[in-house]
Amino acid sequence: MHKALAALLLLALWGAAAAAQAERVLFIGNSFTYGRGSPLESYRADTVTDLNQTGMSGVPALFKAFSAQAGLAYEVSIEARGGADLDWHLAQRRELLSAGRWDRVLMQTHSLLDRSHPGRPDALLRSSQEMAALLRRRNPEIAIHLMATWARADQLHRPGSAWWGRSVEAMTQDLRKGYEQAHAELKKQPGAEFVQALVPVGEAWQRAIQQGLATRDPYRPLAAGQFDLWADDQHHASVFGAYLEGLVVFGAVTGRDPRSLGAHECAAHDLGLSPDQARALQQIAFEQLGVERGSVLKAMPAADAGAARPCVDVR
Repeated sequence: MHKALAALLLLALWGAAAAAQAERVLFIGNSFTYGRGSPLESYRADTVTDLNQTGMSGVPALFKAFSAQAGLAYEVSIEARGGADLDWHLAQRRELLSAGRWDRVLMQTHSLLDRSHPGRPDALLRSSQEMAALLRRRNPEIAIHLMATWARADQLHRPGSAWWGRSVEAMTQDLRKGYEQAHAELKKQPGAEFVQALVPVGEAWQRAIQQGLATRDPYRPLAAGQFDLWADDQHHASVFGAYLEGLVVFGAVTGRDPRSLGAHECAAHDLGLSPDQARALQQIAFEQLGVERGSVLKAMPAADAGAARPCVDVR
């Protein structure tokens, strides 16, 4: 009996120690973060903390599921509001955001960079610096990632839109350039080692399109074997687009090869992706992360993504 109690005590202490060491990760964003209108919006909502108490989970829950399957411990939170830019969070959630001592933050602004002046990075440059300063007051060693988002098909195909008639590549690169400028300005701050590499979600989408895995024009019928990264509004992410977003975040934050999750990864199973689709999207995420300068994924051996394994609930 005493041995059994001692074993239970040791197990409890081990669990408490593991929880104490878990890195606290916060996602700040909008509907691109929580997966508006898709099954991701409330996916495994019990595994993440929604600071706004709306029951949203989205990509943060995907990251939590991926990292748990990889045997990694993270405490994941989300602070997101549809259509919000970083200025909105600074104005409306400053006290909430400054109350926590986060170890790592991933943040994105409005999908057009600036709602009033699409494509202009001025607001992002200002707000990202202000947000970084706010968060660093509680934890000077915080790691901060800017997450570059994807081209919106509605902007490319709707007359009068800022990118009307232009290509996926054109909008993707405009967004990337804006985030790169903000990243460069953050790097000028004292102690700039807190600034992490950009998370290239938009370019991963572009890569999937260029390789013919995903459709370039969601207003046309899908070719055989293709999937659509956009949701029905041609604006937000479908489950395929959000899954790819989550994979890129997972690789960027953990340094792990997304292919190591395997074709029978749990979230893919939950969301209705086939093993082949999961494997293809993991490969895209791996390739895009591999071309980013300084990516540790370049030196990682390829994982056996095709190995069958049961999906275990990792909540």
